[in-house]
Amino acid sequence: MHSMDDDAQRAIDLVRMKRVATALLVFAAIVFVVARWQEADHHWVGYVRATAEAAMVGAIADWFAVTALFRHPLGLPIPHTAIIQRRKDQIGESLGGFVRDNFLTREVLTERLDDAHLGRRIGQWLTDPAHARAVGEQSAAIVRGATEVLSDDSVQRGIEDLLEHRVRAIPVAPFVGKAIDAGIDAGHHDVVLSSTLTGLNKFLLDNRTTFRRRLAEESPWWVPEPIDDRIFDKIYDAVGRFLSDIGSNPDHELRREINNRTIEFSERLKTSPEMIERGEQLKLELLAHPEVRAWSNTLWSRVKSGMISAAEDPESELRQRLEEALVDAGNSIVADPSLQAKIDDWVSGATGYVAEQFRDEVAGLIATTVQRWDTQETAERLELQVGRDLQFIRINGTVVGGVAGLVIYTISELLL
Repeated sequence: MHSMDDDAQRAIDLVRMKRVATALLVFAAIVFVVARWQEADHHWVGYVRATAEAAMVGAIADWFAVTALFRHPLGLPIPHTAIIQRRKDQIGESLGGFVRDNFLTREVLTERLDDAHLGRRIGQWLTDPAHARAVGEQSAAIVRGATEVLSDDSVQRGIEDLLEHRVRAIPVAPFVGKAIDAGIDAGHHDVVLSSTLTGLNKFLLDNRTTFRRRLAEESPWWVPEPIDDRIFDKIYDAVGRFLSDIGSNPDHELRREINNRTIEFSERLKTSPEMIERGEQLKLELLAHPEVRAWSNTLWSRVKSGMISAAEDPESELRQRLEEALVDAGNSIVADPSLQAKIDDWVSGATGYVAEQFRDEVAGLIATTVQRWDTQETAERLELQVGRDLQFIRINGTVVGGVAGLVIYTISELLL
């Protein structure tokens, strides 16, 4: 839309300048006619006539020259006119070669990029949280575009193969044994045991009535109920105290026994061929389980959906972390001149490489694009771009021609 508005304004300016240049030609012609009519009665009018005559010649000559660039003057097929229409293809090739040889070179691009100090400017730009937020707002489009380019089926199969390969490559039993060792070294087994004892004690308290009813059902009919109550209370209280003692005493004998058994079990997981084999069998059964297969089959779609949703949500942790990381990166770049230099070198090297690899393609693109243009349309496009400035050639030709005519006439009058 902006380009169309610019073209419309250029067309208006071109028409205006053409009218100015033509008006000067008409004015010179009128002056010439009046001066030629009065020249016999007034000798000095000859200077005016000579000036106007030369101005007309200059105006017409430059009008012809400017017009001949774009079309045949007055529609006449005069040789060496309509130059742009006749040599459109050669102009396209020359333009492409000019751009390639004078702009798309490593030396030119490196010089301009070095002067731009892009590393510092990028760092300063990123330090503004608003700019980091703007980059974050584009992350959704980038993530969506990247995921849409990928084939969902291919990615899904790749993920499944990778997961299965990695899981198959890890011996389960030794891995679990090492995990138990790590938990013991960090004291997590004591926390787990304490939590288990606490939960078991609470379970017994919450289900006291249920257990009492079960005892009543199992007790012989001839045992009096008060005796059952007394026996149950003693056993239940004893179990509760036993669990509390184990939970509160880190040096309890049963705790030490559980620890020893846990360490022994961990060692068996790591060294026992039987345990290793059983672990591998369990792993294979787990991999083949329908629920596991269904989960892995939808893994990519879930990951993809989660990434896009997080990228689109301004309040998501992903977006916030990304924006914070960008601001931090900008501050690091601003504070580190050596990092700025590395970015400058990388940009210069990458741009220079791309320019050298594709300079011929760019030149060819320019040439073929111009070749595809309609001949008449090409002339009109170029005239729209430079025609207004070329009208000054007509104006200057009128003025310079008039001055030259005056000088020549004056010299001739002085000599003759």
